[in-house]
Amino acid sequence: MSMDSSIPFALLLALLIPILLHVVIRRKYSSYNLPPGSLGFPVIGQTISLLRALHSNTDYQWCQDRIEKYGAVSKMSLFGSPTALLAGPAANHFVFSNQDLIFTETKAINALVGRSILTLSGEELKQVRGALHGYLRPEMVTKYMRKMDEEVRRHIDLNWVGHKTVTTMVKAMLSIPVNIPFTKFNKGLNASRRIRKVLRQIARDMEGALQQGYSSSADDFFTYMLVLRSKGTHSLTVEDIVDNSIVLLAAGYETSSVLITFLIRCLANEPDIFGKITDEQEEIARSKGPNEPLTWMMMKYTWKVALETLRTISPIFGSFRTAIKDIEYRGYHIPKGWQVFHAQSITHLDGKFFNDPIKFDPTRFDNQSLIPPYCFVPFGGGPSMCPGNEFARTETLVAMHYLVRQFRWKLCCKEEGYRKDPLPTPKCSDTA
Repeated sequence: MSMDSSIPFALLLALLIPILLHVVIRRKYSSYNLPPGSLGFPVIGQTISLLRALHSNTDYQWCQDRIEKYGAVSKMSLFGSPTALLAGPAANHFVFSNQDLIFTETKAINALVGRSILTLSGEELKQVRGALHGYLRPEMVTKYMRKMDEEVRRHIDLNWVGHKTVTTMVKAMLSIPVNIPFTKFNKGLNASRRIRKVLRQIARDMEGALQQGYSSSADDFFTYMLVLRSKGTHSLTVEDIVDNSIVLLAAGYETSSVLITFLIRCLANEPDIFGKITDEQEEIARSKGPNEPLTWMMMKYTWKVALETLRTISPIFGSFRTAIKDIEYRGYHIPKGWQVFHAQSITHLDGKFFNDPIKFDPTRFDNQSLIPPYCFVPFGGGPSMCPGNEFARTETLVAMHYLVRQFRWKLCCKEEGYRKDPLPTPKCSDTA
């Protein structure tokens, strides 16, 4: 076939594929009332379009365009799976409380984290969620406060003190799950294997020490989970525990680092807010004894600023769940095996729920009971509330306590923005 004849053939194929896919879908789900929308090209679907929107920080508008075109429920294909986009507070409530939707994220994340709280379902999910809630309950977080305090001060002394500039940046979880060398997915898999190898050895060492009676403390995650297993609380293998530790590492570091990064960015642009936070933290420092650990309960204004940061720039742009059986929402059928996608920004930046939503205003959280249910969901909601929300609050406030009392800073960029890759990442178009 010559080059001249192959071009029309390729164009014809490009036109026929969506038509054939549409016919197949209609036959397969002929008895279903599927949401409006299109699945697009096989495997790719709307993935590239969404990733482009994330990189250009226009994902909120991307979602709004679909909502205006199709309504609060629509179908598409993301990361290789047919997907239903659900929008609004009622959708948030439906997603967080529906036991027939399991938190599976994308195929890429499943390959990276294995059998963890993100991918388990049924009784195993209940066991793991219960164990994590116990490990991260407020009393346990209070025990970790002194260690957090030490680590934050050590990090500041090492990376901030004496430095004229500080780079704050966060860098596979959102990628097309094709394992080709040098792709983001391939690099993520390789990193996951290296991390898993180290953690597996630590877990087995602790298992051996526990069996020989050498370990008496259950403060670390591995020992805690192994002790619970010996009591019959769960039946996870060591490999399963390692998988969940990877999720804890990623969730505990990445999301909190995003929040702290954008708190720093916010305070550089808001001197009045910076002053109020500093006054609060200085008062806490004066009232605290020299060996007394910090407590976040006194940092009320600082946490309001953190909440407003989470509202305007959510560390997690959205989440995916998978239907484990056919479900129905607003008269539309979502078949078993389909993904359900929802994005926090849809309600966080909606003027119906937050007046002048683009404005940064921590006083919105003076009375949180005035915020309609399931409109502000940075940590999820209902039975799907993130078990690490108190841990995230604590490590964020401890970090800000020392930063605002020791430093003043300004942004190095004349025009500073950010993109999502998939976490929000600062970008600098020009240096001052």
